[in-house]
Amino acid sequence: MRERTDKALNEPDPGPQVSVRASNRRLLSPRPLNRTAVLAAGVVLLLAASILLGSYTVTIPDFFKILAAHFTGGEKIPGASFIVMEAKLPRAVIGTLVGLAFGLSGALFQTMLRNPLASPDVIGISYGASAAAVLAIVVFGASGAVVSGAALGGAMAVAALIYGISRGGSLGSGGGSRGNAAGSRLILSGVGIAAALHAMVSFLMTRADIRTAAEALIWMNGSLNSASWERAGVLALALLLLVPAAAVLAGPLRILELGDDAAAGLGVRVGATRLGLVLTAVALAAVATAAAGPVAFVAFLAGPIARRFTGRPSLPASALVGALIVLAADYFAANIAPLLLGGTVLPVGVVTGALGAPFLLWLLVTSNRKDA
Repeated sequence: MRERTDKALNEPDPGPQVSVRASNRRLLSPRPLNRTAVLAAGVVLLLAASILLGSYTVTIPDFFKILAAHFTGGEKIPGASFIVMEAKLPRAVIGTLVGLAFGLSGALFQTMLRNPLASPDVIGISYGASAAAVLAIVVFGASGAVVSGAALGGAMAVAALIYGISRGGSLGSGGGSRGNAAGSRLILSGVGIAAALHAMVSFLMTRADIRTAAEALIWMNGSLNSASWERAGVLALALLLLVPAAAVLAGPLRILELGDDAAAGLGVRVGATRLGLVLTAVALAAVATAAAGPVAFVAFLAGPIARRFTGRPSLPASALVGALIVLAADYFAANIAPLLLGGTVLPVGVVTGALGAPFLLWLLVTSNRKDA
């Protein structure tokens, strides 16, 4: 017994070394970065599948030959060059950009207000865009860029109205409990305004002729069928301005998660930061809606899915998940749904709405099991 005691005293204790090594492994572990990179790779793969596969397939060498001919003025491949450059490629690019914008917008709202219901779908911004677009189509007979401009203006106007109603608390000053109350008022006022706008859209649809109503209905569901390089250019230019703005606000946003009082104590200008976040998130949702219509559930689901996948809140991961959702849903709507429905091509918003609702229920069930 004495020999065992002496041996234990003489041997070095490996406990601290083991704990330090384990801690170092955790610090050096690149799991969140790797998982975000996996999402980025998934977006690239789906983007390639949207361009190369489908009802008209294109080989990889032919794709690069078409791109080279387009930019250098070389010999084009009859038929294939037009399909790739005027249909498949702009559709895939707009789908990616729309998904990025919706995913980033939803994550900004949900993180800022600390509420998973705070997304453009729920608080009325998408309904504002839909109502303005339907008004332009039904009443004024507008089409094309005019409808997109009306949707953009409608989303911004509704956002300003919602912000004005809920301007008390942290949206205007910086209190903690007042900030939570203001966030709740923003969500509730958005739900009420969305209900009123939905009623207005229903009334306009009953007054429209069949052809106009069909055009408005396709736009309301969210669709990439009217994708063009002009829309892609406008959307890309908007994202070149808005994504850096979101990146600048990401740091103060992380501090705001500690609460308004703590953030103010750390030197964050709570009111100005929240106003900048609201403007950025609204603009992201507005330009995406103007380009493709209110694609349902993308902004709502991108943040929770990204958090489940990466294990932490992440704005880049949320944006990439949004792009994955839109690209996957559009591929199904354009290529698989016609095989199942006798040639019917569905708008992308129909697929995201149909698949988003059960996935949301799954998220709620698994969340309840985790919390139990």
